[in-house]
Amino acid sequence: MSLFKDIREFVGVPRLVSLRLSPDGSRLVSVVQSLGPDERSYGTSIWEVPTGPDGEPHRLTRSAKGEAGAEFTPDGDLLFVSRRPDPSVKDQPEDEVPALWLLPARGGEARRLADRPGGIGALKVGDGTVVFAADVLDGDAGTEADRRKARKDTGTSAILHEGYPIRFWDHDLGPGRTRLFAASLPGAAEPRDLTPDPGGALVEAAFAVSPDGSTAVTTWWVPLPGGQARCDLVAIDVATGERRVLATADGYDFSEPVAYSPDGRYVACWRERHATEERAVEFALWVIDLTTGEGTARTAELAPSATVWAADSASLYVVADDRGRRPIFRVGLTGDPVRLTPGDDAYIEPCPSPDGRYLYALRSSVAGPAAPVRVDLASGEVVELPSPAPSVEVPGTLTEVSAVADDGVEIRGWLVLPAGASAGNPAPLLLWVHGGPVASWTDWSWRWNPWIMAEHGYAVLMPDPCLSTGYGQAMIQRGWGDWGPRTHADLMAITDACVERADIDAGRTGMMGGSFGGYMANWIAGHTDRFRAIVTHASLWNLEQFAGTTDSSLYWQREFGPHGADRYRKLSPHNWLDEVGTPMLVIHGDKDYRVPIGEALRLWWDLRRSSVESKFLYFPDENHWILKPGNVIAWYETVLAFLAQHVLGEEWKRPESIA
Repeated sequence: MSLFKDIREFVGVPRLVSLRLSPDGSRLVSVVQSLGPDERSYGTSIWEVPTGPDGEPHRLTRSAKGEAGAEFTPDGDLLFVSRRPDPSVKDQPEDEVPALWLLPARGGEARRLADRPGGIGALKVGDGTVVFAADVLDGDAGTEADRRKARKDTGTSAILHEGYPIRFWDHDLGPGRTRLFAASLPGAAEPRDLTPDPGGALVEAAFAVSPDGSTAVTTWWVPLPGGQARCDLVAIDVATGERRVLATADGYDFSEPVAYSPDGRYVACWRERHATEERAVEFALWVIDLTTGEGTARTAELAPSATVWAADSASLYVVADDRGRRPIFRVGLTGDPVRLTPGDDAYIEPCPSPDGRYLYALRSSVAGPAAPVRVDLASGEVVELPSPAPSVEVPGTLTEVSAVADDGVEIRGWLVLPAGASAGNPAPLLLWVHGGPVASWTDWSWRWNPWIMAEHGYAVLMPDPCLSTGYGQAMIQRGWGDWGPRTHADLMAITDACVERADIDAGRTGMMGGSFGGYMANWIAGHTDRFRAIVTHASLWNLEQFAGTTDSSLYWQREFGPHGADRYRKLSPHNWLDEVGTPMLVIHGDKDYRVPIGEALRLWWDLRRSSVESKFLYFPDENHWILKPGNVIAWYETVLAFLAQHVLGEEWKRPESIA
């Protein structure tokens, strides 16, 4: 049976998560996610990948708890984080937290280097130093274990907040706060607390370590009046903990990705200009000369999603969206960016070799999952490397489409066509709208995979309307403060163009969207009846309600204004409830703090009281994304059953996965 026909086969395919190259360029490792033995959850392991097209990948780590966060030391040892038990310790706690481990380059068993009562998170390495993040209760880090035990023994779960935010994505912030610790390698004994009283400054911190191991550079949140905040970039002396500000400016955040140049002279980060009601958010690569303290914006039109320095410290390799692709660019300290990689592919995890000859990365596309590749920096040749994950053959074809919107702007997108679609056998069409909204359809997705739909006979249109990245700042500005009307016009223009194709059945269409795409699903439901069915996932329904309950209300207040009554009235989909008549499938996870469950509950009630034909697929243990294997199966099977009923005209059949 086809991989895309049986969702259980699909969720079992291993996926590559990250890629790291050893300092001498001889070893390449990847964290691989795969289905666990119980088939109820995913686990991770570290694999070595050949640096050339010959050879076979082989597994380096194996444990029930899995391994993540792989980073090489300058000596070539491999550090990682894992909840695995330490075989040298007797009577370990059942609720083991992530600890720091080392796998020697010369071979042998992995050994535990360091741990913290609240666990160890992200880590970065410099010469003789590892810096890691850890969750710590306020107060003396040395009494952490006793204070955590006291909370557990007394059954105390309460968290007293005195600042904002109080939660992020799918988890509560507190009672512990993130701190940074440093330890000397190779033994990493007695880690030093670099940030003993950070408050909430290190929420979701991105940091890097200087090549000589003497300095850590990290993002640092600064609270401002009116619930606002900005993110600075600070340098911390690893020996003394002394902190100094590297980058700060009113109206800007300096954030990830953060990267130190190999010669230690420069730090690169992502600078984000705060939005206002009239002016869109804007991104730039920001390079700081540590000798002069001056910073320079290096990419006015590129929004970098990954950044690494070349071995000679004279340029950076930047991964950024570009018209539905995500190529690699070379960005010098002066001059214009130069695109290095050809084709329709999307890259992540760039790793330049120390000799300046190659760049290793994970490459995917809308038509294929991530696989390791080697890019020849002189010729641009891209060679695929042996992968720990299998290759996938998709059941159809991918083509690029475009249309001209009512204001004369070109709207482009990808069209997935099922095998056999033709003038004599036109395919029903699904319009998919991406989230963000500042985002783009660029690469493979395991969560929203159009090829599953193609296997079931659907064509899938994946357009990039206004607010999409990869088309310059003007494309984002077009939709700023005009989410529903402007985006709707763009989407209808390209949908109109697609249904004119002979291989598309204009009479059988559906629409799906998640997050901002879910907002647009709700908007479309109230502004047209052209679709037979609408699937709205993790969607915004009542904008004023959403803006005050999301995990980052300060971000939305900038666009919608401190009061925003007029804009909420103009753009909130719930104001068009009386116009909704299309059957709708509402999907939401209770742990979604980005778009809180209240949006789905209010939408569901409004649909029921208005007698709109609808269903509600609810996940008590999922967040903004549906991640657990069983729930992924339930998601796809329910969506397919709903579409079959309303788009294809088949009888409703309750999916076996939720029966």
